[in-house]
Amino acid sequence: MKVAVLKETQPRERRVALVPDSVQRLVKAGHAVNVEAGAGAAAGFPDATYTAAGATLAADAVATLAGADVVAMVQKPTAVQAAQLAAGQVLVAMLQPAQSADLFATLAQRQVTALALERVPRITRAQSMDVLSSQATVAGYKAVLLGATALPRFLPMLTTAAGNITPAKAFVLGAGVAGLQAIATARRLGAVVSAFDVRAAAREQVQSLGAKFVASDLVSAGAETAGGYAKEQGQDEQARTLAAIGAAIPEMDLVISTAAIPGKPAPRLVTEAMLATMKPGSVIVDVSAETGGNCEVTKPGETVEVHGVTVLGPLNLPSLAPYHASQMFSRNVLTLLQHLAPKDQPLTIDLADEITGAMTVVHAGQVR
Repeated sequence: MKVAVLKETQPRERRVALVPDSVQRLVKAGHAVNVEAGAGAAAGFPDATYTAAGATLAADAVATLAGADVVAMVQKPTAVQAAQLAAGQVLVAMLQPAQSADLFATLAQRQVTALALERVPRITRAQSMDVLSSQATVAGYKAVLLGATALPRFLPMLTTAAGNITPAKAFVLGAGVAGLQAIATARRLGAVVSAFDVRAAAREQVQSLGAKFVASDLVSAGAETAGGYAKEQGQDEQARTLAAIGAAIPEMDLVISTAAIPGKPAPRLVTEAMLATMKPGSVIVDVSAETGGNCEVTKPGETVEVHGVTVLGPLNLPSLAPYHASQMFSRNVLTLLQHLAPKDQPLTIDLADEITGAMTVVHAGQVR
């Protein structure tokens, strides 16, 4: 199998799909790897580290793609990159299926097979391929650091010659992978942390990290899908959720909102009216800004101040820590490639396989 690693060209993207360690593993297994020059530079992996790992450097995308069986990327290709893909090639990337109809049509026309990394099923044997979880870990960590920087006070309790400093109160909305990492990070920085989620499994996970679970009476066994994601709530459930958040939020100094529903806009959990009840100088970091945001006033990619509250809408948080985000992403991709082409076996797209079939969005000229 010959694998091509392209340089990312989407705005704000600093990650790379395969890091040198994964390249070395592929080469040792008998595969060939082409890497576009400069592909890993923004993530802290210079070209020399790829050649040392056994990869072949190519001057541009066209040369990188020549003869490749698999094309590995972080973000979906641009129109120019998609037009450079050849019939029979397998594209592996985060493809944003709900927003990529035109791209999928192009890939189908070019007879390219495309696997969306977002669609890795949440089953035990696919855990090591789950890029959503690995990148959410980075997002939760970075969100707290951004919030701590924007906050006009310390997070931890301090005893100083000038007197005692009380710890800040942090509130995490959504206790998925990003939320749990945000809880852990805020706790390590010394904040008093509370969290909210409607899923039954979340309460124990939140409490295991030393945080207080808010509004446990709203937890429902039917609030999550078979894959562990939150379901969209009905109107009555939404009203109770907003009331619980509205009661808790006035005490908080820092709010990290991470709630998401796969394939749908982020649920609105923080209204503008709630901001008016918060303390001046409070900060909200809306991790879900890319899918519309949990806060009513969030502007994706911008920082706004409303009623004295600073609301950050950061985009592509994992790319703010590109070195380790790329390492984790690369291990996910490596495991997937090992699944598609087991030792001493050719690359196979088996649509009957529960992992491959779930991820394949374009195949044999058809959008699936």
